[in-house]
Amino acid sequence: MKHQTTEEKSYDYLYYLIALFTGVFVGAIIEQGFVYVIVGAVLGLLSAAFYLNVLVKGRGDA
Repeated sequence: MKHQTTEEKSYDYLYYLIALFTGVFVGAIIEQGFVYVIVGAVLGLLSAAFYLNVLVKGRGDA
């Protein structure tokens, strides 16, 4: 008898995508130049990585 394991889909990419668009949006609102759009995108991705790797690290155990 075979045991079938179902793989859980990882939706972590959604956090990165939302953070990227939010960072770009905030950088565009600042209206200081195109550099702030890039900085906002990078900071958004860094905050999403921090959120997923530090704050939500043990969510599967709960």
